[in-house]
Amino acid sequence: MSAGVRCMVMRGGTSKGAYFMADELPDDPDERDVLLARIMGSPDPRQIDGIGGAHPLTSKVAVVSRSEDSEADVDYLFLQVGVEDGSVSDRQNCGNLLAGVGHFAIERGLIAASGTQAQVRIRMVNSDSLATATFPLDRGRPVYDGETAISGVPGTAAEVRLDFADTAGSTCGALLPTGAAADVIDGVEMTCVDNGMPTVVLRAADLQIAGDEDPAVLEANQPFRERLESIRCQAGKLMNLGDVSGTTVPKMTLVSAPRAGGSICTRTFIPHRCHDAIGVLGAVSVATALRLPGGTGSELLGPRTDPVLVQMEHPTGIFAAQVELADGPDGPVVGRSGIVRTARKLFDGVVFPSSAAIPRGS
Repeated sequence: MSAGVRCMVMRGGTSKGAYFMADELPDDPDERDVLLARIMGSPDPRQIDGIGGAHPLTSKVAVVSRSEDSEADVDYLFLQVGVEDGSVSDRQNCGNLLAGVGHFAIERGLIAASGTQAQVRIRMVNSDSLATATFPLDRGRPVYDGETAISGVPGTAAEVRLDFADTAGSTCGALLPTGAAADVIDGVEMTCVDNGMPTVVLRAADLQIAGDEDPAVLEANQPFRERLESIRCQAGKLMNLGDVSGTTVPKMTLVSAPRAGGSICTRTFIPHRCHDAIGVLGAVSVATALRLPGGTGSELLGPRTDPVLVQMEHPTGIFAAQVELADGPDGPVVGRSGIVRTARKLFDGVVFPSSAAIPRGS
């Protein structure tokens, strides 16, 4: 039997993943990635021989360590483990798993905590940007129970406030990597934006989509998905991401007029499966695009009482993101971005990977 590895499984926002201490994984990235694929049970559409949940939202990994950055307490590396292909990618952040990083750091003794509230400064290694997680404590331990509900998660839990800094252009090099608020590819207008997650925002109607379809209906529409993927690959090159045919970014978000009391209706592809909700940093990027003058779909925004708040309807509810924008000498400048999530510890123990890596394509 392969040696076990300490692991904590947590729900962070609307995702679920395995959290590891960096020094308890192999130093060599290739060896680490092979081990993580084995732990998750990839490549296999059911991930039956691992702890993955057979979906991109439940095949995620957080690697955490003390930070050497004076502005951060801990470093957080996010790794997306491919379900069916066994790939392991560090080309994006995950704001949902981010919601549990502070709790994990305290649970593992990486930082000391006291009082009734923790503020953990987290360096997101994937993009070299910073986030601060604020959540309640009880006698120095994270509190998981609470009254905060988020769409896509049953019940309630303790609030986790995430505030972001320096996320604009963190992957693509600029908030608007093409230099324009709107571009046209194959006759379809879109906004290519990166405020923590490279994202392409398009009007659903421009792709002959209503915009409020069930995710399964959109995934079954093969001509639509092929057209969307063609646009995504072309947008990736414009966004300084190169060939994205084998990567998970940019995300693609379709927007349409709100139906359920929100500011906008969304359907997001991550990038090939239609998300049951919307990702944290993806939502921040979408909200940013919609608040830009001339941003694609901005005219579809419903009435809002808070000018910096965008409430995004998605298949399982509403996600609210606050984005402050200002005019800069070279275009729009992002101030503070913030969202509310919840997190919960599900399991803490030792995971035993399969004894050998599964050949890719098997």
